Amino acid sequence: MARMRKGTLRGVTWDFSTEPEFQSKLDWMAEFVREQIWPLETLLEELGWNGLERALKPLQEDVRSQGLWAAHLDPELGGQGFGQVKLGLMHEILGSSPLAPLAFGNAAPDSGNSEILALAGTAEQKERYLEPLLAGELKSAFSMTEPDSAGSDPTLLRTTATRDADDWVINGRKWFSSNASIADFLIVMAVTDPEARAHQRASMFVVDVDTPGVNIIRDVATMEHPYDSFGRYGNHAEIAYEDVRVPGEALLGAQGAGFLIAQQRLYPGRIHHCMRWLGVARRAFDMLCERSLYRYAHGSTLSGHQTVQNWIADSAAEMQAARLMTLHAAWRMDTEGVLAARTDIALIKFFGARVLHDVVDRALQAHGALGYSTDLPLEAMYRFARAARIYDGPDEVHRASVARQVLRGYEPPADGIPSEHIPTRREAARRQFAELLEAATAND
Repeated sequence: MARMRKGTLRGVTWDFSTEPEFQSKLDWMAEFVREQIWPLETLLEELGWNGLERALKPLQEDVRSQGLWAAHLDPELGGQGFGQVKLGLMHEILGSSPLAPLAFGNAAPDSGNSEILALAGTAEQKERYLEPLLAGELKSAFSMTEPDSAGSDPTLLRTTATRDADDWVINGRKWFSSNASIADFLIVMAVTDPEARAHQRASMFVVDVDTPGVNIIRDVATMEHPYDSFGRYGNHAEIAYEDVRVPGEALLGAQGAGFLIAQQRLYPGRIHHCMRWLGVARRAFDMLCERSLYRYAHGSTLSGHQTVQNWIADSAAEMQAARLMTLHAAWRMDTEGVLAARTDIALIKFFGARVLHDVVDRALQAHGALGYSTDLPLEAMYRFARAARIYDGPDEVHRASVARQVLRGYEPPADGIPSEHIPTRREAARRQFAELLEAATAND
């Protein structure tokens, strides 16, 4: 872990170590996830959602006893106030299993919604929603993406919330509201002032899922979960909001502050995503390396073939690069704040998604038909990896953001001649070193 000590941002003091006490926590997490949570993955169909919740209860108590429950929140809210670097190292381990965040009280979207409620919720909203959410007594969903407007441009939202006396009336259609079909309440983004500036049009509302007019139409089948199902953890619901009436106190934060609150949620969430992707990539990488040592083909094990050696070396280098980039973004966020880390976070979002895809793809290829089958988790990892290039903003948006930020540090040459144009530089150098050149010529 690359980390400058606070107060030496322009110094040269760097530290790649992790505090021994926290390293012991990471070691405990790694063993706990592998030994207690990975086995549950193979029993999901047999257990069902209710059975999985029962199986996780004692594991959640173990996590609480270690002081690791809901670690993303401040201590006064029952968390640990770890900061983004420690959370990143933690999520790297939890990312190896889709079930691990559930056992640690920081599964999306509940973790992000708890941060929103902690940031913008009133005392009454925190008591009614945040406290039971942290206790694992409620489930939530974040309802922003719409089927009829570009998710990459949230200023185009069409769902509206109009004032009616002391109430708000919500109308619109959403989809990919993750976990909405098992949620108790929704955080809904809706336009409250169509004439306002683009990023001040929308507000957030807390809506109980059983409110009249909330119609959960279906869970959308996806590449990751390609078969129709409903009420399953990890599903993405399509919802119609039809004259949904909520009281004025359902407004979350200030009117028109929806985008600002969403960004406060999304920036740290992207760091967590990227570290979890590294956990998935590491698991696939381990399978790739293991496969290379026992699969014999064309005169040797796969480890003796240069192509597979290249896959292993490239994967190791790319994962290391993505890891250091992500931890550096987390460090900047911890030491300098969200705004200072925006470009770093955009970089890791598209780079980390590519690394995840490529590492899983190589591991699957090395396993051939076995990797393509459901006898290994690689095919599920591959489907999961493809979605990483879309959610939390498609790669193209993040690339454009990075390019804009980078280009702000440049300006075109005033005379239209490239600054590195050698004939022009040569003439300038001749003028700069005229005496030197004259002396050299005289010596000749």
